[in-house]
Amino acid sequence: MNTILVEEKKIVREKTAKPLLWIGMVSMSMLFAGLTSAYVVSQGKGDWIRFDLPQLFYISTAIIMISSVTMNWTLASAKKNNYKNVRIAALITLILGLSFMVCQFKAWGVLHESKIYFTGKGSNNAGSFLYMLTFLHLLHMVGGFISLSVVWINSIGKKYNAENLLGIKLCAIFWHFLDVLWIYLFLFLLFVR
Repeated sequence: MNTILVEEKKIVREKTAKPLLWIGMVSMSMLFAGLTSAYVVSQGKGDWIRFDLPQLFYISTAIIMISSVTMNWTLASAKKNNYKNVRIAALITLILGLSFMVCQFKAWGVLHESKIYFTGKGSNNAGSFLYMLTFLHLLHMVGGFISLSVVWINSIGKKYNAENLLGIKLCAIFWHFLDVLWIYLFLFLLFVR
């Protein structure tokens, strides 16, 4: 009887978790769509300044793209019950995620040194939007980082296998979403100036 209840709970979790994640990601997409629309409208006011993106944004883009590959490796390893590779791949993805965050902070430092400010004297809408868009993405990355940390901790305890993939699948979906969102923001900021 207990195994039936456990199986029913597993089915309910699987049926509810993915749609809830998708609803959250659609909401986040709408937030960024609204902000990038406001960016375009604000750009038309005429007081917009043009500046080059820090090279660290290019580096962080490469890092987050590689982290999607290692996230796929994590999931593929779990499907094969390869516990060692799940741990290794999840840890590499964690390190890449942390590297992405460090690059973002350093890029803000480069912007500040170039006198591109978020707010205050000497600030401009162009810089303010750049900081806001990248900060909000980084904030969502923290959520992804926490999720990935849970996956890594659970992988140490060998909790994922071919029959128990929900946690890794949800983490992978969100991680790939963050990757695609960053690429969109990066290309937007690169070409819409």
